[in-house]
Amino acid sequence: MTADLALSSEALTKRFGDFVAVDQLDLRVERGTIFGFLGANGAGKTTTIRMLCGLLAPTSGEALVDGVDVGRRPEEVKARIGYMAQKFALYNDLTVDENIRFFADVYLVPRKKMRDRRAFVLSTTGLEDRVKTLTGTLPAGIKQRLALAVALLHEPRVLFLDEPTAGVDPLSRRAFWRLIHQLKDQGTTVFVTTHHLDEAENCDQVLFMQAGRAVGLGPPRALRAGADRGDRVRITGGSGPALREDPRVLEIYAMGSRWHARLRHPAEAAALARDHGVEVLPVSPTLEEVFLEAIGEGAGR
Repeated sequence: MTADLALSSEALTKRFGDFVAVDQLDLRVERGTIFGFLGANGAGKTTTIRMLCGLLAPTSGEALVDGVDVGRRPEEVKARIGYMAQKFALYNDLTVDENIRFFADVYLVPRKKMRDRRAFVLSTTGLEDRVKTLTGTLPAGIKQRLALAVALLHEPRVLFLDEPTAGVDPLSRRAFWRLIHQLKDQGTTVFVTTHHLDEAENCDQVLFMQAGRAVGLGPPRALRAGADRGDRVRITGGSGPALREDPRVLEIYAMGSRWHARLRHPAEAAALARDHGVEVLPVSPTLEEVFLEAIGEGAGR
C-alpha cells in the first residue's frame, strides 16, 4: 500500500458456507477523499465494511487500512477508524453529553484531550445547544449527527459511514453531507454507502457492487459520460401509455411532469417528436441510470 492510499484490498473475499458475499474485491481509496460504495441490498456492502473495520475476518485476500493489515492486526485497525453503523447504536436514555463522555472512555480518549475533543465534535456537528437533551427525544437527523460526533471522538483517519442518511428527511441529508465535506477538507478519508444515488454525486470516486463483485468504478461525472450514448431523451407532453408502446422507446419513466426515455437509436428522436406531437431533447444519463445499467436492471418500461 502506497502512502497516498487510505485503504486498499487485493482479492478480498468472504464466504458463508457455499454463499460468496464478497468475491475477489480490489479497492484503492486515496487519502482525503470521499469514496462511495453503492449497491442494492445483499450486494455485499456491509460485509465488506465489516471486514475493512476488523469486525469480520476475510475468508481470503487481504486489505490494508491506514497501512495496517486488517486480517492480521484487526484491533489496531479499530483504533485508527471511525465507524457509523446503519442502525443508530447509541443510548437513548443518556443525554447527548453523556453519550459523548461514555464513548470517549470506550475509545480510550486520553483525559487531557477529552475537553478539546468534546468541544471539537460538538462544534463540528452543531450539537452545542443539545448537550443536555435526552438522546431518545432527538429527531432522526440530529441522532445521526450525534452518531457521527461519537465516531469522530478518537480522531480517526478513516471514517466508515454505512448508510448514514437512511430514514432522515432531505434537509437533514443535505446538512449531513455538508459535514462530510467539512471532514474531507480537514483531511479525513470518508468511505460511505448510500441508497440515494443523488448523494453519490458528492463522492470523488464511486464503486458499484453487484452480487459481491465490483461492476463499475470511477468519478461520478466520468461514469455518466462513459454511459452517454446519445440515446437518452427528455420528453415534454404526450401520453405515457402511447410512448411506452412505441417500438422506438426501449424504456421510459416519469420525471416530474416530463418523461425520461431511452431510444432504440438516437436518430429516431425527431420522428418520435413528430408522430406524438411532443418535444424531445437529448439528456445525459443520471448516476442512477448508470448504476441500474451496470447491475443489469433497466429503469423499466
